[in-house]
Parts: sequence; structure tokens; C-alpha cells
Amino acid sequence: LLRLGLIMDRDELWPFFLELSRIAAAVTLPAFRDVMLVENKAGDKKFDPVTVVDWNTEEALIAQILSRYPNHSILAEESGVREGSDAWTWVIDPIDGTRSYISGLPTWGTLIGLLHHDVPSFGMMSQPFVKDCFIGGDGVAELIRPDSQSQLAVREYCSLEQATLFTTSPEMFVTEQEINSFSRLSDRVKLTRFGADCYGYCLLAAGCADLVVEADLQYYDIAPVIPIVESAGGGVS
Repeated sequence: LLRLGLIMDRDELWPFFLELSRIAAAVTLPAFRDVMLVENKAGDKKFDPVTVVDWNTEEALIAQILSRYPNHSILAEESGVREGSDAWTWVIDPIDGTRSYISGLPTWGTLIGLLHHDVPSFGMMSQPFVKDCFIGGDGVAELIRPDSQSQLAVREYCSLEQATLFTTSPEMFVTEQEINSFSRLSDRVKLTRFGADCYGYCLLAAGCADLVVEADLQYYDIAPVIPIVESAGGGVS
């Protein structure tokens, strides 16, 4: 992968992802499990929360990325698209799992992905409360903690009857086809767990689960975790 004739590789990106995770944590952690104003982006249709922490985290991440890579594009959940001149695009979900965040559950995370010619190439999921940072791309996926760094690998294939299945909420499945399909799948697996948010994909990459099945996702919900899952030996479709 080339960036203006230079290699855009793990040696350059891993430290920068960790830097971005610290910048995000400085905004998200002080407000976690505290009283905050929550707005509903969906209006009267359903509850899609957003907080000032989402906005402030996103602004801090965008500022840091553009200070390092001013010609890159940005696709961010709250502020939308900023077009750049390079073939690289950063995808930002400042708090994936805002419902969990405002409920005090530590299954939310900051998602940051890097696309090359619109293909997810690198990604990070940082959960600062439990101090997990998952980074993947270029065939390598790792869990980085303050005192350790370990390589991720999906666990070996098993039958559906032995599989563990993650999803965030049954409310994700809306159409009759989605509801029936998920019900049939859930009936066959050994264990179904809800409430995973972005953690589900990272735990799949870490070999803790076999399947993550979800619906009604936006691109910034999934693009950053694709390189983590694929670099750990998994597949995303």
C-alpha cells in the first residue's frame, strides 16, 4: 500500500492508532457513567442517541488525523464526509454503542478505520474503560493492553451446534425474513449472546466466538472492524 510513494504500514499506523485511542479516551472516559444530556437523532421513529461526548470525541480525532495526513479524506458518523486528494479515507465512529455508553455498560468502543481506494485496509477498536485496544490490517491483528500485546486468531471451525453467536440486539432484525432467518440460526447454535456492540467482532477475532450476525448497520459501524476480523483469519460478508 502506497502513500505518496511511501509505505503505509504497521510501523507507521500502529503507534498512530494508539495515539488516537488515547485522544478519544481523554474525552470519553471522564463522562462515562456520569450524567449527560442525550439527544435522539432519529426523532419520533426510534431511539438513536447522540451526546456531546460523541461530537467532541469525533472533532478531536479529526483534528489529529488531519494534522498528520492533511490530504486524506474523512468519513465520520456525526459530521459526515470531508473530501481529500489522496486515496486514503479515515472512517470514524467516536462511540460505537452509544446506548451502552449512556447505560454504563463497557461494551462501547471508539472505531477508526482506514480505507485505501475505498477498501478497508486497517482498523482499530479501543475500549479504554477495560483498557483493550484491538488493531488489525495487512494480515496482522493484535490486542494491545497496557501490560501486554498478543496476536489475534479466530478459533477453528466448528459445527453450528457447537457455535457461539453474538449480536447487539434482536431489534436490529426488522423484516420478516431477517427475523425468521436469525431465529432459525439462533435455534441451531449452542449459545447466543446479545449486547455485543463492536466488541462482538473483536472477540470473534480473538477466538471467543464463532459468529457475529447483525443488520441495519451503517458503514462506520463495520468498516473499521473488517481488517481486524480478516487479519485474524475470519471472514466478513
